[in-house]
Parts: sequence; structure tokens; C-alpha cells
Amino acid sequence: MINSKIGKFVLSASLTGALLVGSETVTFAKNVSADYNETYDISHMTRSDMLKIPEQQKNPEFKVPQFDMSTIKNIDSAKGTDTAGNPVDLDVWDSWPLQNADGTVANYNGYNINFALAGDPEKGGDTFVHMFYQKIGDTSVDSWKSTGRVFKPTDKDVPNDALLKNQSEEWSGSATLTSDGQVRLFYTNREAWTLDTGHYGKQTLTTAQINISEPDANTLKIDGVEDYKSIFDGGDGTIYQNVQQGIATQNDNHTLRDPHYVEDNGRKYLVFEANTGTEVGYQGDESLYNKAYYGKSENLFQTEKNKLLESPKKELASLANGALGIIELNDDYSLKKVMKPLITANTITDEIERPNIFKMNDKWYLFTDSRGAKMTIDGLGDEDVYMLGFVADSLTGEYKPLNKTGLVINMDQDPMDPTFTYSHFAIPQADSNNVVITSYMTNRGAFEDQKSTFAPSYLMNIKGSKTSIVPDSILEQGQLTNNK
Repeated sequence: MINSKIGKFVLSASLTGALLVGSETVTFAKNVSADYNETYDISHMTRSDMLKIPEQQKNPEFKVPQFDMSTIKNIDSAKGTDTAGNPVDLDVWDSWPLQNADGTVANYNGYNINFALAGDPEKGGDTFVHMFYQKIGDTSVDSWKSTGRVFKPTDKDVPNDALLKNQSEEWSGSATLTSDGQVRLFYTNREAWTLDTGHYGKQTLTTAQINISEPDANTLKIDGVEDYKSIFDGGDGTIYQNVQQGIATQNDNHTLRDPHYVEDNGRKYLVFEANTGTEVGYQGDESLYNKAYYGKSENLFQTEKNKLLESPKKELASLANGALGIIELNDDYSLKKVMKPLITANTITDEIERPNIFKMNDKWYLFTDSRGAKMTIDGLGDEDVYMLGFVADSLTGEYKPLNKTGLVINMDQDPMDPTFTYSHFAIPQADSNNVVITSYMTNRGAFEDQKSTFAPSYLMNIKGSKTSIVPDSILEQGQLTNNK
């Protein structure tokens, strides 16, 4: 019996044979194992935990509440124009509030501010950040007013920033009220879907200061932007996969988006959705043999691995290297340091969206959204969507799954049902163990009259490593705080 470690692979055997490695011949048995166990000092979602979710999600503690569709309204102020210049009602989907550094909702001169993606469902490529606002104390969906798009098309013509000028769409992000009272927006610059540039849908983490005024009572206006710049350009290739590495196959979903701002001990960070690079557990068939992605049980590792190797989902699993990444920023919000991911989803999914992180009761809570259709776990339905959650004692982890598996919220509604919700977002409340969950409802373009809109909010309780949806806690559409 011999054990010979070559790179990170452990070749083990009990019979005789030979393997040529470089110029050396290593004696081994016929049944060579490519199994290895490498964490890269990163927290991981495990297949063992995820396999428990199909049964666990039957528990009402994790179910999105049922909404009465007869009470749901479009956002009346969400207006735009179609290709002919005619006024149209816009779809509104992913949204995020202006937050304080601790994640609570900021008070901007007596207003709540909510940024959201919006666009004409009939106009391709119409995905841009809009700003909505309401007087603090108002909660109805009718109280949300809109400034329209945050950026003018000419704003991206910034000298010495070659990335901004190639922007095709604006994708999700976050916003913080700075210590000097300024509104700082972070979002995703998405380039065009063109292969000839080698930047097929390239995504860049981007920021700007948004200047807001109150020209008259109960009205806000955007008076231009300052310090508009790119922060992190499409991944570095080693810690985070870059777009050139991710276009070899249509099943390889490259992500580098959804920047979420957070502070810790006076330092500034962005947490974002990404994929692992070559130095921290990359994609490929090799990853299917890493026990760290399966859990602690040797029996489950061998059984699940062998099953996966024969599964129709093998290719998806080998390409699955979703991650929630983190970078440190300088005081001027430029890139200071690229750091290892907080958590990865290797072999499970390529896409864990909209990371959201905050500190509560001396614990760090990290949340992400994902879809069963993009996962490789048996029992997770194609119509299932999830919010998954994790907890740690420090910002950089080790992160452990909430509720033992990571399941926090499940929605298994038909995507063509108008009460379908996604893009769930947890907002901490001051001096409370409850968080407000926001989302959007109704998929884009699904109905002529019913647009994508703010879904009714509701409460989720957090106690240590356990969460649960608070019964009978449905709030108004788009409500950001549990302020009675």
C-alpha cells in the first residue's frame, strides 16, 4: 500500500502498477483515487447540507407568506417611454435601500430612499438603476415617488475610465449614506453580449456619489453625479474567475456583480457575487473529487460523488464555482485589496446572487439568493427559489449555515403566477432581532397590466444560528422598516 501526493491529488493504492509523473515512475495499484480534501481556508456550502433542504423546506418557518393578489398595485410613479417615445408603465424588480454603515435604513433628510432596477418590458436591454423615495412614516406603495433614472446616458463619458463608456446595462448593487451625509451608490456595469471583444457580458463593480436636492416640499431631485468610477474589473483570474475564463461553454455562467457595501472597524468593503479563480478551488472535473465540497461524511462523499459522476448534471456540477467574494476599499472607494471569497458553492451552483451582509448581536450574517433550476442538487425543483444564510463570528468567517443547512427562505410558486417573488433582501432593524424581508413580485413582461413591482415586505426573526419567518407579519409593498 502506498500513498503519494502529487499536487493536491492523493493517489492511493493497495495493488501494484506504475504511473509516470514527469520523469519519475510511481508504483501504485489499479484503483487509483483522485480524491482529495482541500478547503483553501474558505467556507463552503456542502452537498451534504443542501441535500437536506428538499425535506426541510416543507416547514412553514421558511416559506414566503401567501399574498392576496387583489391588494397588489403597480408602482404608479414608475414611468418611462417606449421606443416610439410614448409613456409606459415600467417593470421594477431588484431593489435596495439607502442604508447606514450598519445596514439599517438611512434617514435622508426625512426620506426613505430605495434604488431599483427598472425598465420597459417591451424594450430589450432596458435595465437601469432608478431612484424611488417616500416620506418617512409613509408606508403605502402609492407613497413611493420616482426621480427616474439615476444616471444620464452621458454620465458614463468619464475621461480615463475605459470601462464606463462600454456600459450596456446597469445591474444590482447597494447604497450607503456616508459619514458626511452624501449618498454613495454601488452597482454593476454590464457590457454588451458580444463575443468579438472577448468581454461577453463583462461585469464591473462601479460606484458614484449621487447628488440629491429637495427643490420643493415633498420632492427630491438628482442633481448629477460625482466621482463616477470603476472599482473592480471583471475578476483577476486567480482569486475570482474573469470573463475570458468563463465563455468556453454556454453552461458556464460567469458572474461578478451585486456589490454590497459594508464597514468593519472603520474599514470599507464590498461583498459581491463571483466565481472562484484558479488559486482558490477552480471549476472542472477535478473539483468533483474534493471532499470539502461534500461534507464530513466519507460514506456520503463516496456515494454522492459516484452518483454525480454518472449524472446528467455532471457538466453543470463541474462548472459550478459560485462564490460570495470580498474586496477592501480605500477611503476614496477605489480598490485596496482583493481578498479570498467568504463562501463558495463549488459543484452546487454557478450563481449565488445579491449578497447581503450585516452584524447583529456580535455575529455576522451573510445572505444570498439562488434558484433551484441552476443547482445540481436532487430534490430542488426548477421552480424553487431560495434565500440562503450563513453566520460567523467575524466578517471574514468561518461561515456556518443558518438552520443547519443554510435554508432561510423558500418560494416554490409558478414563475408565471403574479405573486411569484424573487431577489429577497434582509434589512436589519435597530434594536431588534427581526429583519424586514423585501423582494419584487411578478416576472417581467408576464402580464400586460400587472408589472413587476415591490412585493409586500414581511418579518424574519434571527436568534443565533436559527431563523424563522414571523407569522402574520406581512407589511406594505416595499416597506423598509417595521415602524408601526
